[in-house]
Amino acid sequence: MTGMSANCVPFTELAQIASLNARIVAGEMISGHATPIVVHLIRPDYPLPLYPDYLLGHIDANTLISLGCGDVRHYLATRRPRGVTLNMGVTSMQEEKLGLTFRETMTGGFALGETDPETGRSKGAAAGTDLALHATVTIDDLDRFLTEPDHPGGLAGSIDFAPFGGTCTGSTGVFNLFNPSGQPDLKLMVYELRFSHDGKDFYLAGQKEVRNDPVFDMWKQTTTLYTVLHAGTDKSGPVVGAGVLSLGVADLIRMLGTTHATNAASAADGAAAIARFGQFFLGQLWDSYGVHLARAV
Repeated sequence: MTGMSANCVPFTELAQIASLNARIVAGEMISGHATPIVVHLIRPDYPLPLYPDYLLGHIDANTLISLGCGDVRHYLATRRPRGVTLNMGVTSMQEEKLGLTFRETMTGGFALGETDPETGRSKGAAAGTDLALHATVTIDDLDRFLTEPDHPGGLAGSIDFAPFGGTCTGSTGVFNLFNPSGQPDLKLMVYELRFSHDGKDFYLAGQKEVRNDPVFDMWKQTTTLYTVLHAGTDKSGPVVGAGVLSLGVADLIRMLGTTHATNAASAADGAAAIARFGQFFLGQLWDSYGVHLARAV
């Protein structure tokens, strides 16, 4: 009902603009317009998780702002000069499917002017310049996520970094879980976020390297994010900073508590979706570490 009420006004305005455009095409000058009025519309691919997710705390305001910034950037980069079609279908979004979301915060030493994450961590720790990545991972289609080789998801959130004046809200982001690296003994967990500071674009690119190593390295590898900061809108820009972010035990517990199924038809379906994700995650870890665990036992 809320959505229908909110759409009523723009639908009425679109109909009015379509009527004016028909008169302009027929040769009438309307309020100084000799050519049809062009309308641009920014909308998400999927409905924003406002009700009840925002009210229940499954998503926060900073993440919603980040998602909105991403939609704006995407539309501006792909918009057509003729604008959008003036009909009621212009606000339609993709069909919602069973998905999943969780929030994760990783923090660690980070230094500008460095290109090596370990060096950046050491210098950042010595100078007291930690960087925190507050990430909300969104998986819009759990079935697609589980079956595609790179296991893609979306990432929104913000960056806390004192040299940049505090919090910088991100826009577009990328998440991949156990992405093949091209090396048989290495899988990558990818976290990337684009953001702006002082009128300039930056792109934070991080990855967790999960190798086929002894079991005692499992925790470190799945909670350590090697991170570099690029100037520009993607990873092709020059590296202007580096560091290593990590996830502590308390952070992991908080992350697990934020895991939430989206668009589930029932509580049972939601619980089943979380279980499927958990089984996949643990299964991938077993593929990497199970042989060593078996030897240890």
